[in-house]
Amino acid sequence: MRRAVVGRRTRGWGRHSRLFIGQEAAEWVLSYEARQLVRTAHALGIQLGPPEWINAVESQSIFHQSQFTLLLHDFERRGNNLGFAYFHGRPGTPGMPEFDACFDTMHRRHREIDRVQVTNREMEKLVLETGMAREKVHRIPIGIDVDAFPLRSLESVGDARRRFGLPASAFVVGSFQKDGVGWGEGLEPKLIKGPDVLLSVAERLRDLVPELCFLLTGPSRNFVRAGLERLGVPYRHALLDDVDAVAKAYEAIDVCVVASRDEGGPRAVLESMATGVPLVTTRVGQAADLVQHGVNGWMVDVEDVEALAGAVVHVAGASPNEVARMREAGRVTADENSYPALRPRWRALLDGFVVMGDDV
Repeated sequence: MRRAVVGRRTRGWGRHSRLFIGQEAAEWVLSYEARQLVRTAHALGIQLGPPEWINAVESQSIFHQSQFTLLLHDFERRGNNLGFAYFHGRPGTPGMPEFDACFDTMHRRHREIDRVQVTNREMEKLVLETGMAREKVHRIPIGIDVDAFPLRSLESVGDARRRFGLPASAFVVGSFQKDGVGWGEGLEPKLIKGPDVLLSVAERLRDLVPELCFLLTGPSRNFVRAGLERLGVPYRHALLDDVDAVAKAYEAIDVCVVASRDEGGPRAVLESMATGVPLVTTRVGQAADLVQHGVNGWMVDVEDVEALAGAVVHVAGASPNEVARMREAGRVTADENSYPALRPRWRALLDGFVVMGDDV
């Protein structure tokens, strides 16, 4: 009955004349990316269809913000063009059987897929290993809204520290990754995000950096909170309303640390660069493509606790001139990967996938 009702309402639509964007309801980053894709579609003259019709529509164009909403199900094509974002998901990852399931489905049914967005070279290589035709795969990083993440000033740092209850003289390490399993307390660590690695780094920094303090954001952080309490490292934990509100947290910190083992982004790469905050990250996701070690950030191997801690200590002792050079280079990278700057890449992905209007 639902498909019949949708069919009546779509009568008169041309083939593949509407773009439907699917997403996981509870995923805050993917919801944000979906809103950005809507803006890009409008700018490209693309007409959008109601997302609640995705499971019933025929002969249109459906782009899923995550492979999980398509590849974990026995999907039907129904004349639709099908695409999705494959941010991360290497098969064989411990504790993540859904990665294996998605990879297997993509391998078996790659001819039925029309477009794949990957955010980094590693995932591009992985998707191509399934037999997916190269012309279907488009590398487009998770972008940044540079207006929502402006360069911080000395005044904004002071205001932000008062807002989050952080000492003015402390050296503040920011960790803004959701690194607990599920959306509850987060006592079980999500190991691909490296919360255990982060705590090992904190343990080393405790004796090397005077007035060390951590600022945590996001849900499901109780594994890290408990670990910092056990180590005797002061911290503050803030639950923020939305992704844009994270910009205020960057204003309060001296360095942003990403300790992940696997990532599709992370968003923190471009967020820290946009706001002028020194970035220390493992070589994961789009960090491996965007970070130039010692130029616009510092990048070390996955699980290299000593190197992560050493890079943070380096930032703590860096000269104002070195920080200023990093800040300038990072902002250039952020500008080059802002959502408007990435629009030509989205045009290339959507060309032939959905009907587009005149160039805007």
